[in-house]
Amino acid sequence: MSAHTFDPTGLEPLTATDEQRSEAPLARTPDGTWVVLGHPEAVAVATDHETFSSAVSRFLQVPNGMDGEEHAAFREATDPFFAPELMEALEPTVRAVAAELVEELMADVDATGTEIDAVAALGAVFAVRAQTAWLGWPTALEPELLQWMSDNHEASRSRELSRTTEVAERFDTLIRSVVAPRRALGADAPEDLTTELMRVQVKLPDPEIPGSTQRALREEEIVSILRNWTGGDLGSIALCTGVLLTALADAPALTERLRHGTFTEAAAIVDELLRIDDPFVSNRRVTTCPVSLAGHQIGAGERPLIHWTSANRDERVFADPNRFDEQAHGAQNLVYGIGTHVCPGRPLATLELVVVLQELLAVADVHAAETVGEREVAPVGGWAHAPVVLTPRS
Repeated sequence: MSAHTFDPTGLEPLTATDEQRSEAPLARTPDGTWVVLGHPEAVAVATDHETFSSAVSRFLQVPNGMDGEEHAAFREATDPFFAPELMEALEPTVRAVAAELVEELMADVDATGTEIDAVAALGAVFAVRAQTAWLGWPTALEPELLQWMSDNHEASRSRELSRTTEVAERFDTLIRSVVAPRRALGADAPEDLTTELMRVQVKLPDPEIPGSTQRALREEEIVSILRNWTGGDLGSIALCTGVLLTALADAPALTERLRHGTFTEAAAIVDELLRIDDPFVSNRRVTTCPVSLAGHQIGAGERPLIHWTSANRDERVFADPNRFDEQAHGAQNLVYGIGTHVCPGRPLATLELVVVLQELLAVADVHAAETVGEREVAPVGGWAHAPVVLTPRS
């Protein structure tokens, strides 16, 4: 069986894959990459971590670019930073950040309504402020981080290796500028999450210490973890905010549920809205041996691309992909992935998104704007610009 040819480059991921998935759950790009469009197929790839390795990048990616015992050891060392009790303790800080930003936005909103870009004006700024508060980074980094987000976004859309490499190296330099002073201060370093991460031990033997069963994180591992936590989260929260507010514009029933429901209910609503329009487009894998998938033979060393945006809209699982039903669809939702490599930062992302919506909706109604928004193109999803109109609640 020959695979359908599908080149997602420069296409809007949601509509392009809706059309392609109707042909087959698996397609192939002109350069030979397998694109996994179907939900069952995405689950099969993501949960078979022995056949479909995550070690696909030439750069160190801790822990998401690792497999087996190494991946498990780093997840055991870093997952506790997202433990429920820590997220509960963090909530007042995140809520204060959101409330302050919403107050700033609403100061410029008049009684008849004011248009904002939900991605740039709310999502991006909130992501930077919430993340720096969580990590204990200086607030003075906000302009630099916002500029980096913009540059990283443009580099990702360009798909030019030189541009993506440059912004990645720039972000690593920024991280090192935060780590270095703490390293120099030693025991006198500020007691914050970044310092705590620098003190973590990972349960892997130290080659320089015979018989050892654990070791300290190396500098490059600390930088990689902070890059994963921060660089990935900043753009993601901004894109999610655009998706959520666009969906909520003139959706009064959902808006009221978010205003008055429990945190658990709000989180389920957020997850379902993101399933319908998933801005986390894809993850790569590499096959370690020949394997059969959706009737196709895939050789060892090939690079399947799990297309989460498409899988979350597979009609074989979600009969009407655009129908909102958080209870019926929750168990099959793949917004944060599945398997051992499921996104470790899901609790933090959920906390941030629920809180920023709650704080905004407490004082504002959200309406559709006359300005037409701009959709993202692969490899990014969601909205590049998401205009909505805010009006003060009386």
